[in-house]
Amino acid sequence: QVQLAESGGGLVQPGGSLRLSCAASGFSSENYAIAWFRQAPGKERQGVGCSSSNEGSTYYADSVKGRFTIARDNVKNMVYLQMNSLEPDDTAVYYCATGETCTYYSGSLYHGSTRYYGMDYWGKGTLVTVSP
Repeated sequence: QVQLAESGGGLVQPGGSLRLSCAASGFSSENYAIAWFRQAPGKERQGVGCSSSNEGSTYYADSVKGRFTIARDNVKNMVYLQMNSLEPDDTAVYYCATGETCTYYSGSLYHGSTRYYGMDYWGKGTLVTVSP
């Protein structure tokens, strides 16, 4: 049974750092794309970044490029999101998800009126609050 579990969220001051963890079980995460998403209250889910399978490329949204980094530990079957220079606009629930590729993680494709992210399994999320 495929499962993803996020942890590491919390309250942090602007300019601070936080590392989120995504524990994968029921599959070998190194063989699949792992993406991070976030959703702020009243806003659409946003793709933050995506790590391709088997040490392929990693992609980031423009809003986090240079501040956020995705790293994998294939031995532990874990994926991490290191977040630096956090800003109040980074406040959101953060999710990790897995799929075959990163192709659609940005959510630019729609199925009817529903945004399609190309991910098959999702975690339940962890809340990150950036506030003084």
